[in-house]
Amino acid sequence: MKTLLKSARIITASDEFSGDILIDGERIKALGAGLEADGQTRTVDCTGKFITPGGVDVHTHFDLPMFGTVSSDDHYTGHKAAAFGGTTTVFDFISQDEPTLAESVQSWHAKADDKAAIDFGFHMNISHFDDAVAKEVPALRDMGINSLKVFTAYNGRLRLDDGDIFRVLRIARDNRLLVMVHAENGDVIDVLVKEALQSGHTSPEWHALTRPAAGAVESVFRVIQLAKQAQAPLYIVHMNTAGGVRLLREAREQGLPVMGETCPPYLFFTIEDLKKPDGAKWICSPPMRSLQDNQVIQKLLGEGVLQVMATDHCPFFYDGTKPILYEGNPVAIPGKELGKDDFTKIPNGLPGVGDRMLLMWNYGVRKHMITPQQFVAQHCTNPAKIFGIYPQKGALLPGADADLVIWDQDNPITYGVEVARHRTDYNLYEGWKLQDTISGVYLRGKLIVDNGQWMGAKGQGRFLHCDDPQVI
Repeated sequence: MKTLLKSARIITASDEFSGDILIDGERIKALGAGLEADGQTRTVDCTGKFITPGGVDVHTHFDLPMFGTVSSDDHYTGHKAAAFGGTTTVFDFISQDEPTLAESVQSWHAKADDKAAIDFGFHMNISHFDDAVAKEVPALRDMGINSLKVFTAYNGRLRLDDGDIFRVLRIARDNRLLVMVHAENGDVIDVLVKEALQSGHTSPEWHALTRPAAGAVESVFRVIQLAKQAQAPLYIVHMNTAGGVRLLREAREQGLPVMGETCPPYLFFTIEDLKKPDGAKWICSPPMRSLQDNQVIQKLLGEGVLQVMATDHCPFFYDGTKPILYEGNPVAIPGKELGKDDFTKIPNGLPGVGDRMLLMWNYGVRKHMITPQQFVAQHCTNPAKIFGIYPQKGALLPGADADLVIWDQDNPITYGVEVARHRTDYNLYEGWKLQDTISGVYLRGKLIVDNGQWMGAKGQGRFLHCDDPQVI
């Protein structure tokens, strides 16, 4: 079956033009002006609309156990929310919970494959490391995985010491793998958390106060130097401090193969939000910073210093004692109420996979923080290139998968939990006004969101075998 999208404003990472897109089966067949339909082609009039590639969110956490509960979106509900927000590809992180890396990969496929509603890839967490793990790592490439994640925080649980991070970087270098790093100072955090609890400080803002920005900046500097010594590329996740992003700029100016990602909440929220009566809603790691951090990150995002906008989607109920209706069924999952008397017991994570594209178009592009081309680059093309799925994903090109988002211009809505479709009971952007909205989303040529209606299905998503990562 062919579909012809006619008379749209087409936006890519490098261009913008008026024209048509012909879809043949699962792929884009042609782009151009005046394309004609035959008798077997369905024609969709896109006059007054614009089209971007489907979004690629390379930082999500579905069905993730934490603090005696689990993130409230699984690989169906989270994928579905992503689709309503214009994202057609996501990457999730595999926990190193099984005796071998291969068994850990298998356990995540068991979670995801039958539920996936959009296409997906995996990153592999390396949270404990020894010679046996070192020998296993190269085989990840045969499993379709080209990226590893390490942590400089979460002592005793996820953190590797600097020597092991250095070893992982060298193994990655030699096997065409990319190392991602969560950069905070775990030692400082442990000291400050202990002191805060001993002093009776248990409210949500202490989550941020015990994870200081200076520790994140120091850790960014340290991991960049480790990567430099290992002569390996590096990707720093969820960058959230002005100082850290300035270090990224400096490293790139020196020609180092270092890339950075940020997330929308680090542009729009601060520690002051954690001081609100419902401050637990904003608890994530790394935490919200200052207004000055936000402003500098916004500026450097517009200057192209950061390559990727992701979400770190890891939602929890604000009050998991009260069920919500999801697809007509009551659902209640223990959430942030678990830490109502102790900030260290609040599950760390925010909903966001469905928010990213809508929020950043309306409050990024429309507010002149970034250009339309930067929007497509940061949300679609760059992440696809970096993680080895371009031009299959993240592109509007002949031969690419027909993953497309049709946007309505000047069709305002009030955003919030009911619009976002995450399986949780709150949204950070409740009441925000959106001027441009999404009317259609195609996954490999199939219309899966049509004017607010879900046309997709559980299990339709496919696992993506990633090629070599790219440094951009």
